[in-house]
Amino acid sequence: QRILRLAEMCRRLETEEEKVLPFYPSSLAEWEQQDVRRILVASPNEPLARVMQDYVGLERFWQRFNKAKLEEKALERARAALANRNRHLRELLQKYLAGAALSQKVPRDPPPL
Repeated sequence: QRILRLAEMCRRLETEEEKVLPFYPSSLAEWEQQDVRRILVASPNEPLARVMQDYVGLERFWQRFNKAKLEEKALERARAALANRNRHLRELLQKYLAGAALSQKVPRDPPPL
C-alpha cells in the first residue's frame, strides 16, 4: 500500500510526455490483446490469482523501474564510449604537441659553414 501511495504521489510529478505516452508499446497481436483483456475482466478462480489481483496496480511501477534501469545502462555505455573517445583524443593531442615541440627545436635554416 505504501508503494501504491508513493506511485500516486509520483504521478503528480510526471511530465506531460510521461503522462500521455505509454512506456512500452504492446508487442502482442490484436487477438492476443483481446485474450488478455478477457482474462483480466474475468474473476480468478485460483487462490494465487486472487492474491495477484491486489498487485495489478504495481504494473506501472515495474514499467517505470525497468525503464529507469534500461536508461541507466544506456547512460553507462554512453559514458564508457565517451571516456574511450576522450582518451583517444588526448593521445592524439599529446602526439601533436610532441611533434610541434620537436619541430621548434630543429633549426629551419642550417647554420652557415
